[in-house]
Amino acid sequence: MNICAKDVIATEDSHILQVYKRLPVVLVRGEGSRIFDANGREYIDLLSGIGVASLGHSHSGIADAIAAQAGELLHTSNLYFHPFQGEVAKRLSRLSGLSRAFFCNSGTEAVEACLKFSRRYWHSQGDLERTSIIALKGAFHGRTFGSLSVTSGASYRNPFEPLLPHVSFVSPEDPDQVRLSITDRTASIIIEPIQGEGGIRPLPESTAAAIAERCASTGTLLISDEVQCGLGRTGKPFHAHTLGLTPDLMPLGKSLGGGVPIGVALVNQKVASSVTYGDHGSTYGGNLLACRAALVFLTTLEDGLMNHVVAAGERLKNGLKVLASKTDTLHEVRGSGLMLGVDTTPDIADRVVETALQCGLLINRTAGTVIRFLPPLNIKDVDIDEALSRFRKALTLAGATIGTD
Repeated sequence: MNICAKDVIATEDSHILQVYKRLPVVLVRGEGSRIFDANGREYIDLLSGIGVASLGHSHSGIADAIAAQAGELLHTSNLYFHPFQGEVAKRLSRLSGLSRAFFCNSGTEAVEACLKFSRRYWHSQGDLERTSIIALKGAFHGRTFGSLSVTSGASYRNPFEPLLPHVSFVSPEDPDQVRLSITDRTASIIIEPIQGEGGIRPLPESTAAAIAERCASTGTLLISDEVQCGLGRTGKPFHAHTLGLTPDLMPLGKSLGGGVPIGVALVNQKVASSVTYGDHGSTYGGNLLACRAALVFLTTLEDGLMNHVVAAGERLKNGLKVLASKTDTLHEVRGSGLMLGVDTTPDIADRVVETALQCGLLINRTAGTVIRFLPPLNIKDVDIDEALSRFRKALTLAGATIGTD
């Protein structure tokens, strides 16, 4: 199939709602951590569709599973049973310790479900005034109305206000403020164990401890948004557990389908017992195709993939730290596993994503000056080493001065 990149871009310019600022490249195929454009040029993908292509591109297991399923049955709705949804839920329960799952189609839908379920729980307890929700400054939980309401950035929120009432934001860097904010009037607190869009910022251990203490003493429900940092991304099934936190609810998405859209809201039995028929729903949620892909991902995840993530993450992180030591334009390298960010100067941040594209590397910028790295979880060492070389060249083209070895 011959594809003209200029024609694709021109058609989109005429007919697609302009909510995305796209880079001028038309991507058409991939293999592992490499991806190719319409002109046949190769790139190393250190973004994986913002953490979605968890097993890389054209993964044979996922490709075979969805091809087979497409030839059998794609969708039935949730009016009937099918063989895969319960099995995905069982595996997620084993990994998370949360006993029940609600399936939807994206991370933001999973956040919406968790917000609803947290309100539903207190309604079922007869406490109709316990509706307040605490969120953290720097948070990003999605763009639908409820998830946007617990997202802190003014640029996301302002054009759509007023949003969901009874939401307040506290600084994750101030455990005392967090502790005081959680009261016996708080329905739930929603966190990201590592803020993604907020600049790859891990939740401080002191703040995690304050949250655990106050949730235990007030009964406040803890929603841990692991859409980006969960499902092995940091080398653990879920990152909240590494902070000593025991979530009551957990939204998931991104990595789970390996590229096929799927979202899940996991809840503990206490919350599940308050939910009844008709409280929530999704036409497409948990369909056969998405669940079949999720089973391939979960099988791979539990078959040694997380050990690889730890080793690959250390390789990439160490390489970034070495590079940062040679230039004053790269500052802190932070994150865990294969969820990493590098803080840089505003002038470099403005240019390096585009110069990286010129060098055959896909990355993106978040929180103004942070370069985010979310490669496929099965990225090979040779791809990491070559990506670091290309990133160094991209920094030079963006204006950074880098010392010699």
